[in-house]
Amino acid sequence: MKKITDRVKKGKILVSDGAWGTFLHAKGLKPGQCPELWNIEHPDEVFDIAKSYIDAGADMVETNSFGGSSFKLVHYGLSDRALELNQAAAAISRKAAGDKFVLGSVGPTGKILMMGEVTPEEIYESFKEQVIALEKGGADAIIIETMTDLDEARLAVRAAKENTSIEVICTMTFEKTLMGEYRSMMGVSPTEMMQELVPEGVDIIGANCGNGIEGMIEIVKEIRACNTEIPVLVHANAGMPVYHEGTTLFPESPEQTASFVRAIIDAGVNIIGGCCGTTPEHIRQIAGVVREL
Repeated sequence: MKKITDRVKKGKILVSDGAWGTFLHAKGLKPGQCPELWNIEHPDEVFDIAKSYIDAGADMVETNSFGGSSFKLVHYGLSDRALELNQAAAAISRKAAGDKFVLGSVGPTGKILMMGEVTPEEIYESFKEQVIALEKGGADAIIIETMTDLDEARLAVRAAKENTSIEVICTMTFEKTLMGEYRSMMGVSPTEMMQELVPEGVDIIGANCGNGIEGMIEIVKEIRACNTEIPVLVHANAGMPVYHEGTTLFPESPEQTASFVRAIIDAGVNIIGGCCGTTPEHIRQIAGVVREL
């Protein structure tokens, strides 16, 4: 079985994909519609997104399954189709990726454990169902992303480690505080993430969303201050969001994003991709710099 970590251990800097939600809406996904249902109803459009990132030079591509947990799908009356939708998501990206890596995307459930809305066992079972389906569909790794709460992240990592045979990636989302520190919405620092999740056996760790690539440099440095060995992945936004006439815009151009690639590699990152607002052209520019280096 091919492993991302084997490539990293050989000294390779790998390139991941970019935004999915923005792309889906550009292709016609309407507000209030279920993105994961497109894996069944519009598979060619989903395939086109995945393939566009592979063609741009990405070494890996995610799956259209970020909101594929039963807790998220219940809002569309689709909780009983979680296995089907996740497996289809992985199969589409597998077809698009060819010999490149497929990352099975797993996002937060939207439930807050400390509020007693749901039990840890229920969260675990939902993640378990999702990761099993993603592996069955052809994912090479599970990427648990946009996490803000350590307890939920830990449950997701355990579900993936205990119920699949593939690598597990976990990224949390941090924002800069007025004190100049980086914290998740639930107050977790990159250092605390490392202390809690590395012992759970996560194979690759990092950050996504919340920052442009420039802001991610300090986060990577803090991660590396804790651990110099574990592979680190960053999926950065195309700059910080700007609200204009009721629309959220991400202003960073592909060239601007690419200008920070050398600095974030020097900070210790191993895998670089994009999150909100990034396009295949952003990935193409990142890949160009990585190839030069």
